Amino acid sequence: MLTIESLLPHLLQIHAEIRDEIIASCEKLSIDQMAQIHHESSSDTIYAIDRISEDLILELFSEKIAAQAPIVLIAEGIGDGKVVLPASAKEEDAQWRIIIDPIDGTREIMYQKRSAWILTGVAPNKGENTNLQDIELAVQTEIPLVKQHLCDVLWAQKGQGVQAERYDRLSQKSVSLALQPSTADTIAHGFAMISRFFPGARDVLAEIDEELIRAVLGPVQKGKTHCFEDQYLSTGGQIYELIAGHDRFNADIRPLMDKVLAKQGFELGICCHPYDICTELIAREAGVVITDEYGQPLRTKLDVDENLCWIGYANEKIRAALEPVLQRILKKRDLI
Repeated sequence: MLTIESLLPHLLQIHAEIRDEIIASCEKLSIDQMAQIHHESSSDTIYAIDRISEDLILELFSEKIAAQAPIVLIAEGIGDGKVVLPASAKEEDAQWRIIIDPIDGTREIMYQKRSAWILTGVAPNKGENTNLQDIELAVQTEIPLVKQHLCDVLWAQKGQGVQAERYDRLSQKSVSLALQPSTADTIAHGFAMISRFFPGARDVLAEIDEELIRAVLGPVQKGKTHCFEDQYLSTGGQIYELIAGHDRFNADIRPLMDKVLAKQGFELGICCHPYDICTELIAREAGVVITDEYGQPLRTKLDVDENLCWIGYANEKIRAALEPVLQRILKKRDLI
């Protein structure tokens, strides 16, 4: 049997090996090589760079964890989205369900624009109904750009707060890192936004963003700006920005655009999936408030296909200022 405490060093080592392998590949391969489409899955496009980490995870989890206790590993690109390890074990006998995104922010890292993240959440095996609130341990590790020598690692065990380290690739040493979400009670002069990464209803998402900000902060004054936005194309990266105090508000409500697009005769594109936000526990333990579109805790089952909305507030004061307004806007538009 593996306890949560004994799982942590194994996960940290797995993350480190995946990080180093991806960096090495980024140093060797051209951008065009990394950006080649390997195949299309039901929930995303799989690029050549994705295969680097996906090929590693079965080997690493089998060797370091499943050899000691049976697990259900949930990840895009393996089997039908999950696999029981070791192969001789039955799913109902698994001790843990472990959901992982080996590269969250594929498009950012393959074009060497910004860090990607390795995300892992561990929950007791409660069968198919195991959900995000059941996660008891979460780890997320930064995959830095080739030109970047510092990168962060964060982890949290339920009820025990957050720990973080900053790793120096040159010295191969880590130092403890203190991260603190914003304590501001307003989004004025801070980063606050609604995610709209890809074509498809970006106009509607921008309208909701504008309506929300105007309702909370008033109209823009001539020659001034009263808040800012940062479309970080990585859910793990967005979560990090909230934890680190860089962002005060972020909402990813792309699934709500389904009915908007259907009326126009279009399909909904890619959305956030459970593996993209499986480290939400770290944000909660840091004091960040994460909810679904109704203001409730995220309870989506651990799988690779479900589309989900998430809304993040740096603290309860920010939530109190924004949530009622956002709910009113979404209801007015018949989105919730």
